[in-house]
Amino acid sequence: MSDTQAYIRALRGPILVTGASGFVGANLFKAIAALRSDVFAVVRREKGWRLAEIKDEFIIAVDFNDYAAAKNLLQSMAPQTVFDCMAYGAYSFEEDSNLIYQTNFQSVVNFIDLLSRNPFTAYVHAGSSSEYGTNCSAPAEDSPCEANSPYAVSKVAVANYLRYMGKHRSFPCVNLRLYSVYGPLEDTSRLIPNVLRKALAHELPPFVDPRTSRDFVHVDDVCAAFVMAAAKMHPGLYGESFNIGTGTKTTIAELAHITRQTFDIAAEPKFGTMEGRAWDLADWYADPRKANEQLGWQARVGLGEGLRSTARWVATLTDRDMLAATKKNLNDRKRSVSAIIACYKDGQAIPIMHRRLTDTFNKLGIDYEIIFVNDCSPDDSAAVIQEISAKDPRVVGITHSRNFGSQMAFRSGMELSTKDSVVLLDGDLQDPPELIESFYAKWEEGYDVVYGRRVKRDMPWHWGLLYKLFYRIFAMFSYVNVPLDAGDFSLMDRQVVRWLLNCPERDLFLRGLRAYVGFKQTGVDYVRPERMFGTTTNSLVKNLDWAKKGIFSFSNTPLTMLTAVGVVALVLSTLTAIVVAGLRIFVPDIAPRGITSLLIAILMFGSFNIFAIGLVGEYVAKIMLEVKRRPRLIRAGLIRNGASTELLPDGKAEP
Repeated sequence: MSDTQAYIRALRGPILVTGASGFVGANLFKAIAALRSDVFAVVRREKGWRLAEIKDEFIIAVDFNDYAAAKNLLQSMAPQTVFDCMAYGAYSFEEDSNLIYQTNFQSVVNFIDLLSRNPFTAYVHAGSSSEYGTNCSAPAEDSPCEANSPYAVSKVAVANYLRYMGKHRSFPCVNLRLYSVYGPLEDTSRLIPNVLRKALAHELPPFVDPRTSRDFVHVDDVCAAFVMAAAKMHPGLYGESFNIGTGTKTTIAELAHITRQTFDIAAEPKFGTMEGRAWDLADWYADPRKANEQLGWQARVGLGEGLRSTARWVATLTDRDMLAATKKNLNDRKRSVSAIIACYKDGQAIPIMHRRLTDTFNKLGIDYEIIFVNDCSPDDSAAVIQEISAKDPRVVGITHSRNFGSQMAFRSGMELSTKDSVVLLDGDLQDPPELIESFYAKWEEGYDVVYGRRVKRDMPWHWGLLYKLFYRIFAMFSYVNVPLDAGDFSLMDRQVVRWLLNCPERDLFLRGLRAYVGFKQTGVDYVRPERMFGTTTNSLVKNLDWAKKGIFSFSNTPLTMLTAVGVVALVLSTLTAIVVAGLRIFVPDIAPRGITSLLIAILMFGSFNIFAIGLVGEYVAKIMLEVKRRPRLIRAGLIRNGASTELLPDGKAEP
């Protein structure tokens, strides 16, 4: 057993590798997963090509720029060791400064704040040699950092924050300043994969200035540094930074020479024929002595050996693979969709829904997932979902412990969705899946929310009239502009979904919240068909309750009306009292004979008071529901790949 393997076995679990869909993160996760079953790859949305063969049960999709999502991850996993490989801005085409600072600094601060609230063992952060900026000639870790790019600034900020947390808050963390890492699974737009692609054909690519230098360190050595830092974590290391490089300055001219020797290339290199990166420097190499002294780490893979091992990986890639295996072409990728279907007494409709959704997504040529939420349906919905998921790995099933209603079913699915957008559909096929194609087209045009607008319903005319009347009354009362005749059937961008999930309501009215969060919205007209199987689960009483939910959630008008009526009644009562008192004094004989008028007045005001108390009671009931803070929903189980897993209260699978 190698030293690295022994250190991997010594790590305290559970173990999280964040940024695991990236180059270093994927290699690190695979190295640990080869020996441990309690390590999980945390990705932003999709596991990507580097983790394609990894089972979904070891993949967790979390956007760390979403505080609520990060908090939920830590509450459900309670990790003891975290390898943080998240980063944005390391590539020349990643230029969004706001996203650089948000991803590389603010999300890390939030994440560590959450980690520090509970007992924890080790946090190892992937820093960068870019932190040194122009002070790049074998700097020691305590040398001044003269950052020369937004990415470098963000990484210096994190290093300083980690030093504060380690030295002053006793948080077990270290920062590894990585130099020019190369090896299998590297982004194919980078230097080494392109050099090796040409070298395998006995050619050389164009090069930048031959004097430009780098410190090339193999990814296997980098993974060893991560593992050793975590395994050897002790208070003396807390908050420290370590240079992870070979200590060897390799110029581009020397790289070309080694490549020619290693792969027997006769062609002469052409320098200066390729534009360099803005931050490339002549003397950029590491001083790794501190890592050797305090961690016992040193680079073991020589450049020639590393180029040969990386070339074996590059040789497996087709031209299409080379184009696909880079973040540079990420903007050309079609965005993905999560379909969330609320199911109640829809067992017969679920297979048809699955087929129609699959046909629609395949026609669009996009990545997708289908989440069926069984809201404790009394029929065989759970068994049907389980059977479909055994045949289609893109299908996920959620089972609720009781019927929480369609709104909570949609929220339940949104919480577990991982794609770029979500589409909400009722399971009775009244929301035609084929309309998603029109939704997607509008989304590609730049709309964040695309909702279905019901221009006609296949139902008795009086029901259609009542529905139209409700939407118009609701629009009059509501303090947000809610689209007319628009139900839950809609496509929402991931950004909108995150804001919806941040809304704390327990008594949900999603179409109102969807309007409340705003963003760029539009509608697509369609005719809503009748339910395909069975009879509707709605009734007059349920529809009235639905109307109350919407009005009382998004309108203060009933209370305002009560106040206005009260003021008018007070004025009229005062005037009446003055008139009656005057008549009694000045014209005693004109006073009313009998109690009819008095009885009518009492009954009217009494009825009005009861009605007013009822209205206020509706608002009080909503307040009571919110302040009790009971769980919004309870997931009894999760269905994946034909297997149903019972869930514990913390969201983990029952052993």
